Amino acid sequence: MDRFSWCDGGLYPDESRVVEKSGVAVYDGQDKTAFTNGIAILTTHRLMWRDQKNRNCVISLPLANISSLDEQPSGFTKSAKIIVHLTPAVPGRPPGPVTYSCHNFIRLSFRELGQREFLQYMKEEIQKKKWEAETAPIPSACNSGGSSNLLPRQRAGIMGIERSIQQRNKETNKNISQAFQDLRNLMEKAKEMVTLSKTIATKIKDKQGEITEDETVKFKSYLLSMGIPNPVTKETHGTGDKYYSELAKELSSVLAKQIQETGGMMTLTDVYCRVNRARGMELLSPEDLLHACQLMEILRLPLRLRTFDSGVTVLQTQSQNEEEIVTQTSQLVQDKGPMTAEQLAQRLGLPVVLARERLLLTEKLGGLCRDETIEGLKFYPNLFLTQA
Repeated sequence: MDRFSWCDGGLYPDESRVVEKSGVAVYDGQDKTAFTNGIAILTTHRLMWRDQKNRNCVISLPLANISSLDEQPSGFTKSAKIIVHLTPAVPGRPPGPVTYSCHNFIRLSFRELGQREFLQYMKEEIQKKKWEAETAPIPSACNSGGSSNLLPRQRAGIMGIERSIQQRNKETNKNISQAFQDLRNLMEKAKEMVTLSKTIATKIKDKQGEITEDETVKFKSYLLSMGIPNPVTKETHGTGDKYYSELAKELSSVLAKQIQETGGMMTLTDVYCRVNRARGMELLSPEDLLHACQLMEILRLPLRLRTFDSGVTVLQTQSQNEEEIVTQTSQLVQDKGPMTAEQLAQRLGLPVVLARERLLLTEKLGGLCRDETIEGLKFYPNLFLTQA
């Protein structure tokens, strides 16, 4: 797994998709990993794996890092697998889900079959080595012999469209970088302001007797509004796994109390807004936030990432118990009468989307029944279980 790196799922200019299979799990040697149910995507250059629920979770392995392939047939209770033997890891690779692994092979478990076809395509693409091929120059249509009509017609096709899109994206990124050049200077000043706020806070603590209590409370509120004093950045912790691990610890310490106060669960969009507001000018990208949250459970932090069946992704406390949620929700509906998601949200002080997920989860486990009409979706106690 230490040869894999995070990616956005996009293709390189000269790369094309070959085949993909769903219901694939990735094993690090003989060990299970968190990548249990996804789509294996084979291209001319890489082997990619995308989570079927969390579409932003994508990892990739260059085909150049594969030394050989084997097939492990299915058993009575085991699915068929492809064993991918890997070349030694090289330093300087992009950040990935694992920094170091003692195994020199991975296994792809195909729970929905199709491993033989996938294996055959992998062998063909590794033999072709298209990632080493250079793009042939296009012959000039202007020649002295006037034989331009004999040249093959050049069609743009999908590859040409992809190249033009990439070129436009490159120009857009360049313009954005130039437009925000002054913002870097402002960020440096923001760091100085945060350092100054810490110094003032220390002086207030030392001179508590010379300042009234009201003035102290008021001034401390100003300092707290400035956000996280020393946010984890790529400049201080690099761009590898250490950065994401430290970022996960920072997010957990900042958000644990807030999430606990909001019922033990917070949508990832709310997390993104709160964290970036607290970090001031050191803003996080959605990808960095997602990767850090995915590491929380591995690092045994008090928070963990969870995706509901509907696709809603939340950050919740490790102590969050599904059985308690179902019991509380079904009991509340039984005591207060049928409810919509909006009514439950008002009673519990939750966002409507989380209240709806509570109701759907309770219904899924048999605690509630739904009534879907033109007036909306309302949930009732499940009398099939409570009454004979």
